[in-house]
Amino acid sequence: MKKKNKNQLSMNYLEKIPVRNEKITWDADEKGLVTLHIHNTGFFNRACQLLLRKPKYSHVHLDENGSFIWPMIDGVKTISEYGEPVKERFGEAAEPLYPRLAKFFQILESYSFISFKEN
Repeated sequence: MKKKNKNQLSMNYLEKIPVRNEKITWDADEKGLVTLHIHNTGFFNRACQLLLRKPKYSHVHLDENGSFIWPMIDGVKTISEYGEPVKERFGEAAEPLYPRLAKFFQILESYSFISFKEN
């Protein structure tokens, strides 16, 4: 079996199409910073809300880069297609561009804020 190198794996990942989780609502403040509002549902969350006074909603505040990308996630563009607008907006501060984009989307996926559409 032939081993894939890291560049091949990265390119495959960059060709994924992210889709926002429809259960997550969000808004942006006057500075354009995005806050995601996650409704904590399910038996365990409800028990924690009652017994431990945990909140019904969690609020996740995205940084400037994340706040720029989040509204553009449309379920059509691949991760690599977000690179050019990010580079135009942030210039050299966005570097290393594609590894940072990949990591951002990996984190979003790990918290189920997004999923990936089948190509």
